[in-house]
Amino acid sequence: MNTLFFLLDTAFSLYLMVVLLRFWLQWAKADFYNPLSQVAVKLTHPILSPLRRIIPGFRGIDFASLLLAYAVAALKFVAFMWMGVLKINVTGLLLLSFLVVLKQAGSLLFWILVARAILSWISQGRSSVEYVLYQLTEPLLSPIRRFLPSLGGLDLSVLVLFFILQGINFLMLDLVGPLWNQL
Repeated sequence: MNTLFFLLDTAFSLYLMVVLLRFWLQWAKADFYNPLSQVAVKLTHPILSPLRRIIPGFRGIDFASLLLAYAVAALKFVAFMWMGVLKINVTGLLLLSFLVVLKQAGSLLFWILVARAILSWISQGRSSVEYVLYQLTEPLLSPIRRFLPSLGGLDLSVLVLFFILQGINFLMLDLVGPLWNQL
């Protein structure tokens, strides 16, 4: 049973990150012809295409992707309830699904920042994946750079964003309790 739980949890979490990446790519107006973007598009298009006919976007916000992310998180808990691992009511299911989407979005941001930092040391701007990571993170990092003093080519904005993410993580831990670490 632990193996099935692990496999389902991993599959749902990875697909949720792909859906959130698709939302983020559209929000940041990133290059959709990039190989990284194409992975997210091809994995989400079969579900998002019919969903977009029902749920339109508004001012650059793709509500169909957000709804799909929420549905994937909810289905994760429904699967766990079906397995007998979890027993919650509908209100708990809706709240937990929302919290999982928030936590996965923060986790996705963290890993994209790590990937961007590592690629900046290795490829120095010549990678097509690095370009998309730049497009995704630059709207978040450029406001931080305005407040940081110039340090002669050393960019600490990623580190500051890591501290902000960790602060939000601790705030959610204070608000939600130990459940936040288990999501």
